[in-house]
Amino acid sequence: MAPKPALVWLRDDLRLADNPALVAGCRDAAERRAPLVIVYTLDQISEGIRPLGGAARWWLHHSLAALSQSLADKGQVLILRHGPAEDVIPALVAETGAESLFWNRRYGGGERAVDAALKARLKAADVRVESFQANLLFEPWIVRTKAGDPFRVYTPFWKACRELGPPRAPLNAPSDMPPPIDGLASDALDDWSLLPTKPDWAAGLRDTWHPGEASAHERLATFVTSRLQRYAAERDQPAAEASSRLSPHLRFGEVSPFQLWQRVAPELPGIDLADIDKFRSEIGWREFSWHLLFHQPDLATRNFQPRFDAFPWPPVDDVALSAWQQGRTGIPIIDAGMRELWQTGWMHNRVRMIVASFLVKNLLVDWRIGEAWFWDTLVDADPANNPASWQWVAGSGADAAPYFRIFNPVLQGEKFDPDGRYVRRHVPELASLPDKLIHAPWKAGGAPGYPAPVVDLAATRERALAAFGHMRADDLD
Repeated sequence: MAPKPALVWLRDDLRLADNPALVAGCRDAAERRAPLVIVYTLDQISEGIRPLGGAARWWLHHSLAALSQSLADKGQVLILRHGPAEDVIPALVAETGAESLFWNRRYGGGERAVDAALKARLKAADVRVESFQANLLFEPWIVRTKAGDPFRVYTPFWKACRELGPPRAPLNAPSDMPPPIDGLASDALDDWSLLPTKPDWAAGLRDTWHPGEASAHERLATFVTSRLQRYAAERDQPAAEASSRLSPHLRFGEVSPFQLWQRVAPELPGIDLADIDKFRSEIGWREFSWHLLFHQPDLATRNFQPRFDAFPWPPVDDVALSAWQQGRTGIPIIDAGMRELWQTGWMHNRVRMIVASFLVKNLLVDWRIGEAWFWDTLVDADPANNPASWQWVAGSGADAAPYFRIFNPVLQGEKFDPDGRYVRRHVPELASLPDKLIHAPWKAGGAPGYPAPVVDLAATRERALAAFGHMRADDLD
């Protein structure tokens, strides 16, 4: 009797190197001289699974294409199936006769429920199921306060993580892979319609990004050799190109946090420890966001701090909201950020905070509306980082900025883009203004083709503070 196949189920881990499930599947199949089946399922139906936004769907298409080619180069095949994973995976197990299944763990509530149900069902059918830590440095259930509770503040959380010891070393990609099963049916990637067509709005994404594991490591190498040495000093300057821009690659698992941790190490010659610590702390913020989501699965829809449920959100001003979405608010740093987002599917992190504060506090638009817009337009839209960051800015999240901290976008622009290079790059209507006026063009009588501000910054700041005072009063009743 021919040996039964091993099955590797890929999710947000679209890479060959440092992929524990893939390594285990290859080892198991090789030891038994069995074939290996590698599958990716598109499941946007199961309860609790959040369908991807448009920009992330674009990225996923190209990431899967790159992974498929990498596997083909090793004599393997990426099988594509769509539908509820609780149906698709058992059906594939039955179809292939697989006796073992390997996957890397997921941490969202809906995903965990699917995985737990599958594991129980398949183990009852005598299928060996193993899961692995691959996409977080520290498992969320391991990091606890001394009282045994989840952390709610970043600094002690990250300190506790570091006290657990260094993360494991990354795994090498399998040098050889067992053969696939000939003739196994697979969906055609194009049939999933992940790419925009009518209209095709992705030209800017194509010009900016190259999804895939190889591109992720090229970007990582570029960051380490040419940007890391000024990361701490320049990471808040959107025109400085000091960011790693690894976030979408990390989002889809084309590179792992273990690989980043090892590559950005204190032993790097010519790099100050402050730069390394700062970059590693950003990995820590990602870990913290997933810690929050693990313990509050509805982080994208429910205030982390319940007292914010009393916040008196007014009816949405659709005109102002549309101006924000289109980068036509008349506030240069806001418009530059929103246009960068629409054109490239990405926005500098400092600018993300500024545009989020403007929407929530100056326009008094519920943070969930902004979070949903970012979810649809960011190539790195992450189930944990995106809602955690929006709640941080709104003041409703863990370790959040207090609500009365309201970014002044003019002052933020003058501080972090003092010569206006970032604004000029994305808002060409203002290119001829002098540096001292580019963040407040109304002081120069405006600029041709550029709108006047949609709101008065001082007045809307006072309105936001009054609303916050109302919430505080209700909270004390």
